[in-house]
Amino acid sequence: MTEHYIGVLGIGEALGVSRHAVHKWRSRYPRDSSHPFPEPDVEVDGAPGWRADRLEEIIRWRTGLPGRGVGGGRPTAARQEYLREAAVRGLDRDEALRALATFSEEFPEMTEPEVCAWLLGHWRG
Repeated sequence: MTEHYIGVLGIGEALGVSRHAVHKWRSRYPRDSSHPFPEPDVEVDGAPGWRADRLEEIIRWRTGLPGRGVGGGRPTAARQEYLREAAVRGLDRDEALRALATFSEEFPEMTEPEVCAWLLGHWRG
């Protein structure tokens, strides 16, 4: 009987993020971190796979991730500037933060200030 697993693409689709975001989580949260990403059940030619019944575990893991700015720190100057420009363009704060989160997940190799700068540059042409 063939066993079926989900890979980073399937996890990304289930969570509404890119496969790159899943790869980034795996590298940022290794098994020895304080919030380790769930270890795969199998690897085939270096590609990780998880049993489908573990998707809920992975969703709980993501829910437990600390949000950006957790700890009461001040928002970065880049975020503040981005939020001001977003407001000028008619986005409310929640819409602007959702857009920022989406771009941050889509480009996990960029820091949030880099994403903000990119968006500002795009808007200002």
